[in-house]
Amino acid sequence: MKPLVLVDFDGTIVRQDATDLILERFALPEWRDVENEWVAGRIGSRECLARQVDLVRATEQEMDDLIGEIDIDPSFSTFARLCRDLGYSVVVGSDGLDRVIAATLGRAGIDLPFVSNRLVQTGADRWRAEFPNYRGTCEVASGTCKCAIASPASALTILVGDGRSDFCAAGQAKWVLAKGALALHCRQAAIPHSRIEGFADAVDAIRTLSRLIPSSAPTAQPHDAAAGAPHA
Repeated sequence: MKPLVLVDFDGTIVRQDATDLILERFALPEWRDVENEWVAGRIGSRECLARQVDLVRATEQEMDDLIGEIDIDPSFSTFARLCRDLGYSVVVGSDGLDRVIAATLGRAGIDLPFVSNRLVQTGADRWRAEFPNYRGTCEVASGTCKCAIASPASALTILVGDGRSDFCAAGQAKWVLAKGALALHCRQAAIPHSRIEGFADAVDAIRTLSRLIPSSAPTAQPHDAAAGAPHA
């Protein structure tokens, strides 16, 4: 079995949270009340996203124009290529929206499988979120259960992420490359991890980790020195 690298999208591959950008630009003001319910722990992220997307008022052109403004981390393509050269499988796992992910990766010329929620247009300016990857047993009640993507759990070798939707998968991964709230969670939960600020750091870390991870491409070799080993 190839080592699996599971990579978050919002706040990780792209520096913004694309869903928040959509809501801030196009949703009725009540979306913030729904957000507060989620932050307070009264609802899960699946219910939160479903209710918020119902409040969006945007034409297809307006939606796609906004998606076109989203910036990808310039070092992500290097990271993905290095993982491929090392013989690892890379999958993008996101609690965000498929329309955003497909367009953003395509614009950057990056061809990777991804698992996410769906954004479905239901009218001239109306949208609905669908959750084909929802699992009722998900520990963090996400629309897309990242633990399910990594099933069996032994397959998940490296997780790269930044937020709450990554918390449960972080406990299964052999190594975690963590930004933001995920780095804090890993530190508090004593999960071995390397803190990163972006994919330039992740490239260095993966070169170090490649010395410890069995590869399905034994002839691939790291090109230069790397960042330090993971820490708790």
